[in-house]
Amino acid sequence: QVQLVESGGGLVQPGGSLRLSCAASGSHFSLATMGWYRQAPGKQRDLVASITSGGTTYYVDYVKGRFTISRDNAKNTVYLQMNSLKPEDTAVYYCKARYPWMTVDYWGQGTQVTVSS
Repeated sequence: QVQLVESGGGLVQPGGSLRLSCAASGSHFSLATMGWYRQAPGKQRDLVASITSGGTTYYVDYVKGRFTISRDNAKNTVYLQMNSLKPEDTAVYYCKARYPWMTVDYWGQGTQVTVSS
């Protein structure tokens, strides 16, 4: 069983920055593809960024150049650095782990990010 715990959310003004962290329990974290998703009220949960075990990253267009996903396998942690935040970035942010030999994905509990003046 894998547990994911997100942290780092909060209230920030437009143009500000936040760094989200997602710590994973268990072994073999380095083999997992990790993703950050977000869900705004009344909307579906969408992928924001992902990083493979080999370090290949993917970003949805509307965060490119502003968000950076990274991982520290020694700490079993994935990060999402968010810069130049906009009010439309307001959402609950979730991390997800996908291990290649598992048939289910693991999700964290989410962390709220609110961008407002």
